[in-house]
Amino acid sequence: MLARGGVGSRREIERWIAEGRLKLNGCAVKLGDRLKTGDHLQLNERVVHWEKFAVQPTRVLIYHKPTGEVVTRRDPEGRPVVFTQLPALATARWISVGRLDINTSGLLLVTNNGELANRLMHPSTQVEREYAVRVLGDVSEATLEKLKQGVELEDGKARFDAIHFSGGEGANKWYNVIVSEGRNRLVRRLWEAQEVVVSRLMRVRYGPVVLPERLKARTFYELTDKELDLLFEFAGLERTEPATTTGKPELKSFTPGKR
Repeated sequence: MLARGGVGSRREIERWIAEGRLKLNGCAVKLGDRLKTGDHLQLNERVVHWEKFAVQPTRVLIYHKPTGEVVTRRDPEGRPVVFTQLPALATARWISVGRLDINTSGLLLVTNNGELANRLMHPSTQVEREYAVRVLGDVSEATLEKLKQGVELEDGKARFDAIHFSGGEGANKWYNVIVSEGRNRLVRRLWEAQEVVVSRLMRVRYGPVVLPERLKARTFYELTDKELDLLFEFAGLERTEPATTTGKPELKSFTPGKR
């Protein structure tokens, strides 16, 4: 229940239970304990209002983030934040599946299911992220091969799993690249390590979820029940909640992928 509400991952919460940090009706929680209506739950002596996690069906949105927006709830600099563009939730809150920096646009997944978000972000899942990249000037085959073999960055070696030339005229060239880890600004840093200037960067796929061509910036699409089933299956989770039909057409660009 707590993982679903985004309080922490299952592994973290199991550790909290072992450390005695969770109490149920005044007694230390044991693995396998079940919550029932009226139960009093505490984490580090603070009350957890867990009931709100029990009533919410899973929702997942594809949000088309424009450049200039930040993936945070509040920005001290007053910049626009993505969460103000999303529909209000009666309970819980939206959780972003990974982040995009302020200068990167494209596909951002958000959900109210913390367990699903944690599974899709966990390094062991190795979810593919695909980006469309516009670079300045020509890039040699030797440079492309080096980016696929691996480049030493300040936080360790990294590489593109795949690079495909996508066209372009004049000074600007487009490439589609795939990475399987979510290190901060990884795509930009890989190109910049080879002294290649990135003039535009857009995420077009996260795992099996593809950014629809018809989805405009600052708008979102909500996955249907069938699409949610596919996403749960991809994440290796069982979807036990009842279906909640949205009545909207299915997203034709959502296709199952391989982990």
